[in-house]
Amino acid sequence: MERRTFLHRIGSIFAVLGVTEAEWLTLGNRYYQALAQPSPRKLALLIGINQYPQIPALSGCLTDVELQRELLIHRFGFQGSDILTLTEEQASREFIEAAFLDHLGKQAKPDDLVVFHFSGYGSRVKLETSPDTMQNALVPANVAQKTENEKIVNYILEETLLLLLRSLPTDRVTAVLDTSYYAPSTVLGFKIRALDESVAKLAAEELDFLKQLKTQKLASTPIVLAATSEANQPARERLFSGFSAGLFTYALTQYLWEFTPPTKIQVALWYIESSLYKLGSKQQPENLENLSPQRKEALNSPPSLVGKEAGGLSLALAFPDNIIGAEGVVSAIEEDGKTVYLWLAGLPPQVLLYYGVNSRFTLATTEQLVLRSRTGLTAKAQITKIEGANPLQVGQLVQEAVRVLPRNINLTIALDTRLERIERVDATSAFAGFSHVSTVTAGEKPADYLFAKLQEIPSRYGLFSLGGELIPNTAGEVGEAVKLTAQRLAPKLSTLFAAKLWRLTENEGSSRLPLKATLEIISGISPQVVMQRQTIRTFKPETSTKKLLHTRLIASLPSAIVPIGSRMQYRIENQSDRSVYLILLGLNNNHTAVAFYSWETAQQANTADTKPLLKQIVIPPGETLTLPQTNSASEWLISGPTCFYEQQLIFSTAPFNETLAALSTVKYSTAEEQPIGALLNPLDVAQALLQDLHNASALKPEMNGTAADSYILDVNNWASLSFSFQVV
Repeated sequence: MERRTFLHRIGSIFAVLGVTEAEWLTLGNRYYQALAQPSPRKLALLIGINQYPQIPALSGCLTDVELQRELLIHRFGFQGSDILTLTEEQASREFIEAAFLDHLGKQAKPDDLVVFHFSGYGSRVKLETSPDTMQNALVPANVAQKTENEKIVNYILEETLLLLLRSLPTDRVTAVLDTSYYAPSTVLGFKIRALDESVAKLAAEELDFLKQLKTQKLASTPIVLAATSEANQPARERLFSGFSAGLFTYALTQYLWEFTPPTKIQVALWYIESSLYKLGSKQQPENLENLSPQRKEALNSPPSLVGKEAGGLSLALAFPDNIIGAEGVVSAIEEDGKTVYLWLAGLPPQVLLYYGVNSRFTLATTEQLVLRSRTGLTAKAQITKIEGANPLQVGQLVQEAVRVLPRNINLTIALDTRLERIERVDATSAFAGFSHVSTVTAGEKPADYLFAKLQEIPSRYGLFSLGGELIPNTAGEVGEAVKLTAQRLAPKLSTLFAAKLWRLTENEGSSRLPLKATLEIISGISPQVVMQRQTIRTFKPETSTKKLLHTRLIASLPSAIVPIGSRMQYRIENQSDRSVYLILLGLNNNHTAVAFYSWETAQQANTADTKPLLKQIVIPPGETLTLPQTNSASEWLISGPTCFYEQQLIFSTAPFNETLAALSTVKYSTAEEQPIGALLNPLDVAQALLQDLHNASALKPEMNGTAADSYILDVNNWASLSFSFQVV
């Protein structure tokens, strides 16, 4: 499209929004280039704002935009010229709405795929037309207008955005909103993306624009993915290894790198919510099923469409039928053709920080890349050249082959900046007395937990998740010294550190062991499925993705909730040609470590000793095992109180000899022979587990030097599946 035609077409838009031609042209020529692409197309508008005038800056919104852009280009096949990004001062209310109308509204056709993303502050504002209610709004870069007599804000009402999405002529519309609208009075841990409610007047141009939109034909039923599900739940961002990002955006994009999206969006959100929990946040992402009545009214969605036909993740339609996930992509190649740069947004977030030198990735052409260094999400790697191999190309997907983890991992405790200097000195001194525990100042480096004061009077000290949740049974006594509170945390820190270690084994997306595990409630004739996890790299390329998803995502409960009193079991299918061994470890409510104990009787052990004995859990090739075995003596009954269960099923092609030895060092009585019980020495067991997985991996001669100070895990020899559910 010629520039003159383009300007003529959006002239009326500028008139409504108050944008001058000169302001719009500062966005550059890439916008015009995008207009020249043929249809059908994949269009995206990505918005991220860190720097706001006279408001504390955010840190992760530009990373969010980069995460989305790299995902859309390399995973979903978007053309870079069809992705328009507005960041920082470019993302004014006028530019955002003008870009939406012309880049998306004017170009999108019925078969096009459209993605809208916003990362920045949200807030609530009271309108003169409805003074008794507060409206959700996105905060653009030009927060407010300067007037002598009153404060006027340039917010974009959420209702405006929803109507814009509905006005698009295609049903393949997905919006991602990594923001929130409620700002709590006190905030512990992560930064939040919400401003206090505003009693200011909304810009007249925004109200006029909303009035015009309400007269438009609304053809689309978009998918709206929000970072939070509750009105009073803030969206958070976190400092990771060399970068900050919105928790929701990072968890969402990482999931979409590794997994082909399911037909039901709720299944994807379960994975993402589980990832958020491991990152220290209880954020619950929202989809159309959970929209408030006000949002449903703005969307004008028929109830029959909510969570059904409209509930499928529209991004799934963008995948070629036979594409399986990846951990990253080749983003650049040096002139020698042997050194490449990788974008590694597909690795689990908790793993990336510790992803070590000499880790290996494979390309579709079977070559391997050896990791040499990493900064943030970008890594430098070298190819292990194979004679006759095709030259490397930017855009080639890479999949994990060998994971190298350091042995000198610590549990990192952040000290809240609101502690007095002497309090931080005392806390640092106390935590220094624990092995494998280090301290940092909150916000300066990545951390696992936060040491701070409880928000009450009189105050006391406690250990918190990075999302500000008090870890159960970690609060000190009123008036207790910092050192004493910290010293009493020793058993808790050991448990939390153990959980950190076994979380580093997670590899559902990259494992080459074909396994499927289903968590079930034993009820009536047939068990009721709570959730299912399955390694997906082990299917043949010609296998239809849609068929794979149909078999993988069988009917599930509406959410991952298990009632107290339920009888539970895991159903595990070994689809490989090798026997696999299993260990189950878990953490209840960030509090109690648990393990599955496979007891054998003295008769089974061929001994007269009455001491309880443990045996390996082994699943022969092609067979299915229920855990625990289906007999009343070893049933798994969910007891109270209400809590959050997190369990890791870890599989290996070699026996867990070290792990079983560590489990057996604790003295158990016959009365304690329950299938899932307290894990009394979690750290010893977690370290033994990593050693067993290391021992199971066949090391290549060139990696022997790495083995001394690292764990080396081969995706062909281990799988680790994570299950998280709420007990109520």
